[in-house]
Amino acid sequence: MSAAAICEARSMRYVILGAGAVGCAIGGRLFEHGHDVVLVARGAHQAALARRGLELRDPDRTLTLPIAAVSSPAEAGFGEGDIAVLATKTQHSEPLLIQLAACAPPSTPVVCAQNGVENERLALRRFPNVQAMCVILPATHLEPGVVEIPVSPLTGLLDVGRYPVGADDVSERVAADLNESSFDSVPDAKVMARKYLKLLSNLGNSIEAACGTSSEDAAAGELWRLARDEAARCFAVAGIEVADAAEDAERRETLGPLRPVGGRERSGGSSWQSLARRTGNIEADWLNGEIVLLGRLHKIATPVNELLRTTANRMAADGIAPGSIPAEDLLAQL
Repeated sequence: MSAAAICEARSMRYVILGAGAVGCAIGGRLFEHGHDVVLVARGAHQAALARRGLELRDPDRTLTLPIAAVSSPAEAGFGEGDIAVLATKTQHSEPLLIQLAACAPPSTPVVCAQNGVENERLALRRFPNVQAMCVILPATHLEPGVVEIPVSPLTGLLDVGRYPVGADDVSERVAADLNESSFDSVPDAKVMARKYLKLLSNLGNSIEAACGTSSEDAAAGELWRLARDEAARCFAVAGIEVADAAEDAERRETLGPLRPVGGRERSGGSSWQSLARRTGNIEADWLNGEIVLLGRLHKIATPVNELLRTTANRMAADGIAPGSIPAEDLLAQL
């Protein structure tokens, strides 16, 4: 679809920057429920999306959605009324934000639908209205043009609020649109506290990627506990507010259990998928690395998160398959 056609007769569009697993799940559901959506993706994935549409699979059905898909923010033809949803991993945020700033009006709201806590700061350097989104959405993207969501009928929990604090009309509008599109979304003035709580969970991403997905691996569980303990010490010294874990766990139960898609169980999370697709990079610098950074700023030792960060980066750079390193070996290195 041409940029001219994309720009015709719009009131408000969602432009999904970094339309991988999470971006396609959000954009696909919004499009399915009547919202104007453009996906910005790369390489073979973008080519497949443009050629045959997005194939969105869940435990109950498979949809093929003819969503416009372009390869850069400039091709999307940004105008007033558009909302940019940044859904890429943090290591890819900066280049996309540079491209976005070159072609989008300064008033464009930027929604950071991402893990970690750094993306909002990167976006706020260039755009005054930045919305933080806490993403609880177990999507998988391993094949060009295809995204699987192992939950249904509710697709995910996507609370949103203005960064660094507050909620505005954009927060309200985005939450309302998501609630119409099979998500549960609440405008949350303190959504960053939820993102810091989510970060504690994401510290296990590197463990899953390196050691595999078994929930019965005692050594992996011990690594994750130690990584979270380091983070908790850093948060306490830095004065960082973290959402209530019990309330969050109760909210997550509304999403329901993961179910097979096409007879297949979900293989692994976002970092596991990065190794499986051999992307050459991984998000560990912005997850475990966030705790390492806080530790260095506040003189708190973080050897577990540093080991997980360096291990994940080495595996990504060397093309090592996920699950190749026993958790016992990592514990022994400590």
